[in-house]
Amino acid sequence: MVYDGRINEGLIAHTDSDWAGNPIKRQSTTGFFASLASGIVCWQSHLQKTVALSSTEAEYMAMSDTCRQITWIQSLFQELGYDLVPTPICGDNQGSIFIRSNPVQERRTKHIDIHYHYIRECIKDGKVSVYFVPGNENPADMFTKNLGAIDFLRFRKHFRIKFLDDKSSA
Repeated sequence: MVYDGRINEGLIAHTDSDWAGNPIKRQSTTGFFASLASGIVCWQSHLQKTVALSSTEAEYMAMSDTCRQITWIQSLFQELGYDLVPTPICGDNQGSIFIRSNPVQERRTKHIDIHYHYIRECIKDGKVSVYFVPGNENPADMFTKNLGAIDFLRFRKHFRIKFLDDKSSA
């Protein structure tokens, strides 16, 4: 892993999900990673606990899981004496971004479990901010689906991993 403190890049997270990717139980997969100084500090890929009724719900659940991890990292940094600005969380679903910023319960989203709305509180408290990134540019895809070699090589630069056969810099 390579961390580059000269680029002045703070904590940032990317999140994604596949919708109903598990062929048997139809659960979605959450995937996310957080990086600091262009080096990955945490990552996770797991099946969601409940079945999402839409791709928007699956993405919102993934965004909420990511937010909980970011909040823990922020707490650690605060204990070490560092003050952090709101951490950007980048996702590729406009609907999930809209739900997190719109506290009005709509008919189609009122079934979403309350604990997934934790992200609203974090945004209100200035802990995180959420941004859209197009799906084909979301490096968190690596954690939710099988990628072809071209996409894998394109996304691996986000992790600044130096492979044994790689002669160039990460």
